Amino acid sequence: QLQLVESGGGTVHTGGSLRLSCAASADKLDQYAVGWVRQAPGKVREGIVCIGYDNNTVYADFAKGRFTISRNNAKNTVDLQMNSLKPEDTAVYYCAAGELCVYEYDYWGQGTQVTVSS
Repeated sequence: QLQLVESGGGTVHTGGSLRLSCAASADKLDQYAVGWVRQAPGKVREGIVCIGYDNNTVYADFAKGRFTISRNNAKNTVDLQMNSLKPEDTAVYYCAAGELCVYEYDYWGQGTQVTVSS
């Protein structure tokens, strides 16, 4: 069964950057649609971006121009580069995988905290 582990979270100032990585074991991530989802305290979980097995991407409006998803098949990871971070980006960030971006995800990581200070 696919297992996902996120890394790269931390605390940055407004305008800073972070790069999150989602590492997979027990299977190859390039066979899955992989997404990044976040949940801020007291808010519902929201999708950020998804990359399909065909490498097509779908970004949420708030992520366009600031966040970039990419695959590193050699490392079996999917990374999320986040630039121009804002305090409202503070949340727990999860990676998830499934068959297609339009379906619900079948596998989830444990999450990594991102905090953006003003």
